[in-house]
Amino acid sequence: MRKLTYLAVLEPSADGYSVYFPDLPGCIGYGKDIEAAQADARESLELHVYGMERGGEVLPDPSLAISPEDSDGCLVSPVTIFPDLVRNEMRNRRVKTNVTIPSWLKELAEVNDVNYSRLLEVSLMEYLNVQPRN
Repeated sequence: MRKLTYLAVLEPSADGYSVYFPDLPGCIGYGKDIEAAQADARESLELHVYGMERGGEVLPDPSLAISPEDSDGCLVSPVTIFPDLVRNEMRNRRVKTNVTIPSWLKELAEVNDVNYSRLLEVSLMEYLNVQPRN
């Protein structure tokens, strides 16, 4: 399983810690304390890497160190993620979609305790001739 580790800079502020990744401009986070900042850093890194890979962008090699000028007064913390797990989670997350059907059909379905989500999912997979993805 693929594993990536990037260095995060946790910068103290009046109300917590701002987080940024020097190797990944635009990947930022925040936490009211160090633990929350580290948790948000991991989530931010997961989503940023997922977005880059989905967009076909090449990930930069992680730096092994951060210069003292870039981290003066800050905490530097390695953040490790597993991009393949994140991709699988994102691809299989449930999303809402709106559909319209005749009211009489909705009433009949409700009387029969129809699970709309499951029925639509199964029907779409059969219609598109696809199997569930992992």
